[in-house]
Amino acid sequence: MDPKMLSEGIVAGRRSAGQLAEAFDDLHPPLTEHEALVAADRCYFCHDAPCTVACPTDIDIPLFIRQIATGTPEAAARTILSQNILGGMCARVCPTETLCEEVCVRETAEGKPVLIGQLQRFATDTLMAADVHPFSRAASTGKRIAVVGAGPAGLACAHRLAMKGHDVVLYDARSKAGGLNEYGIAAYKSVDGFAQAEVDWLLKIGGITLENGKALGRELALEALRSEFDAVFLGVGLGGVNSLGVTGDEKDGVRDAVDFIADLRQATDLTALPVGRDVVVIGGGMTAVDAAVQAKLLGALNVTIVYRRGKDRMGASAFEQDLAASRGVRIITNAQPVAVHGNGSVREVEFAFTDDALTPTGQTFRLPADQLFRAIGQTLNGDGLPELDGRKIAITGAGRTSVAGVWAGGDCAAGGDDLTVTAVAEGRDAAEDIHAQLMK
Repeated sequence: MDPKMLSEGIVAGRRSAGQLAEAFDDLHPPLTEHEALVAADRCYFCHDAPCTVACPTDIDIPLFIRQIATGTPEAAARTILSQNILGGMCARVCPTETLCEEVCVRETAEGKPVLIGQLQRFATDTLMAADVHPFSRAASTGKRIAVVGAGPAGLACAHRLAMKGHDVVLYDARSKAGGLNEYGIAAYKSVDGFAQAEVDWLLKIGGITLENGKALGRELALEALRSEFDAVFLGVGLGGVNSLGVTGDEKDGVRDAVDFIADLRQATDLTALPVGRDVVVIGGGMTAVDAAVQAKLLGALNVTIVYRRGKDRMGASAFEQDLAASRGVRIITNAQPVAVHGNGSVREVEFAFTDDALTPTGQTFRLPADQLFRAIGQTLNGDGLPELDGRKIAITGAGRTSVAGVWAGGDCAAGGDDLTVTAVAEGRDAAEDIHAQLMK
C-alpha cells in the first residue's frame, strides 16, 4: 500500500494521477451507434407515454427514441432541445431512475427500463458534435431583459428569450457560467469540460451578452435592473449553506460539501487536491453522495455518510445510495450530530441516534474524522429580494414574483424540486411568460 495512504491528516496525492484518471472516468460511457439502436428498439413507443408525463420538461420521449431508431439522431436532438435546451447535461445528471425510467413500461413489466437518459445523451452529443445550433432568432423585438444567474434556470430562460428576438444580458457571480452544472455536481458525471462546452454551444443562438463576476446585492441591485431593463429574471440559486449548529462546527477540517465539490470540479491536477484519511459527510441528498464518493475516489480510507432520518427518507435516490456503497462509502441513518471534537482541528464527530420523530434515543457514538463535510441544505442569500415564501422567493404562475416585471426560477424559487431538469423547465416557462407580457 502507498505509504501516503497511511498518513494522518488532510493531504494531497493519496492516489497517483493514473489511478485518479481511472477513478474519475465517465460514470456512464456514451452509447455507440449500434448500442443506441439496440436500446431504442426496446421502446414500445407508448401513445400515452408515462415517461413523457414524468419528465419535468415534457420531452416527447417516444418520438425522440423513434427518431434514433430510424437513424436520425439529429432530429431526435431537436425534439429534446426544443423542450430542454440543456438536454445534454440533463442526460448526464438527471435522476432518470426516479423519473422517466421509473415509470417506463419496460421497467414495470421486466424491471429493466429503456435507457432513456443514455439515449438522450447519444442524440444531443451527436448534434453538438456536428457543431450545429438547431434554433435561430426571431426578428428583434427591441426589448432588453436581464437574467441574473447563469445556472440551468438562467441559461434556459436566456436562450428562450433570445430565440424570441429579445436581447438578453446574462449576469453571473462566478468567473464561469453554468451554475451547479459547472461547480456543483460530481466530476465523474460530466467529464471533458462538457458543462462549458454546452454553455458555449447554447450561446450560439446569439443575442445573449454574458457578464461574469457580477452578483445580485454586490455589483447588481434589483431596482436598478428594473429601471434599465424591460424585465428581470432571477435564477440566482442558493448561495448559503446551513450550519450544523453544534459545538465545534468552526474547527479546521470542517467545511461545506459544495465548496469541496467546486474545488474538485475546477482542479486541473487532482493529485494536488487534499483529502482526509477519515472523512465524514453529514446529509442525505445528492450533494452528500457526490462529496462522499469523490472523497473516496481521491483516496480517503474511511468515508461515512450520516443522515438524521431513515434511508427511505434520503434525498439521494436508491441508485445514488447504491453507487456510494459500491465505492466503499458507509451510510449510517437515524443519527444526528451533537458535537465536533478536536483541539483546533476536527478529530471526532459525536452523534446521537434518533427515532423517526428525530428525538434522541439516548445512545451516542463517535466517528474519527480529520475532514467533515456539511451537506444539510442550502439557503438563499441576498438583500432587496422579492417577497419570500419560507426561505425562497415566492412565485405564482410561470415564475412571477411579488415585484412587477420580475420573474424567478430554479433553486431560489419556492415550489419546485432542486433538480437541474426542473430548473430548466422553470426558466423556459418564465421566458415564455415574459415574452407574452412584453408583447401584449
